Amino acid sequence: MKFSANLGFLWTNNTLPEAIHAAHKAGFQAVECHWPYDTDPSLVRTALQETGLRMFGLNTRRGDVAGGENGLSALVGRETEARAAIDEAVTYATQIEAGAIHVMAGFAEGPEAHRCFVENLRYACRAASEAGITILIEPLNRYDAPGYFLQTTAQASDIISEIDLPNLKLMFDCYHVQLMEGDITHKLGALQDIIGHIQFASVPDRGTPDHGELNYAHVFAEIDRLGWDMPLGAEYKPQGATEDSLGWMNKLGRP
Repeated sequence: MKFSANLGFLWTNNTLPEAIHAAHKAGFQAVECHWPYDTDPSLVRTALQETGLRMFGLNTRRGDVAGGENGLSALVGRETEARAAIDEAVTYATQIEAGAIHVMAGFAEGPEAHRCFVENLRYACRAASEAGITILIEPLNRYDAPGYFLQTTAQASDIISEIDLPNLKLMFDCYHVQLMEGDITHKLGALQDIIGHIQFASVPDRGTPDHGELNYAHVFAEIDRLGWDMPLGAEYKPQGATEDSLGWMNKLGRP
């Protein structure tokens, strides 16, 4: 198995370039992040070149974080801001040669929010296509993100089918899917044609994957059986120093 370190949760006390070097030293094959925009992209690009790692992806901005926002693209009346956030993400991803952008929907509901999200995703797919970038959408669970527009893989699958563009894919986060739906291995098989990235963390505490209600040795073995060959995103919250949390890599890295 190959793994991507999510630097939104791992090595958070380091600068982003430092975290990239730390992930390389720890044996990760790729990295990904949440909101890198306060870091000069040239510094990120240099760290990636020095380590030979690829930045898999990043997120669009959440909006007014202090006001509790968690994405803009399903918010009716905020289309200009949502598309500015998409443009910013495409520009940054292009500068660091990132492969994917997670377009965050935000807190919304109803048919108008659906229409708004679909239109903004079409815009994002067009903006990203010239750079060869994949657009990802990710269902978030109702416990961590109550009221988030996109909550289930079925809803995401319907949106991907409706838009029907080749660079729109599902971010399958095992942590969120287990909390909302369960049946992880069957869903991975059923949805594999539209999955663009897989992430993981323990359930329910979002810690290292070597404990909790999900048997990741089994899950990783199933992912391997399906022929998945891209790095899996380690998006968990370590207790203490990240370096002290990495024992799972030896235990689970060879299903």
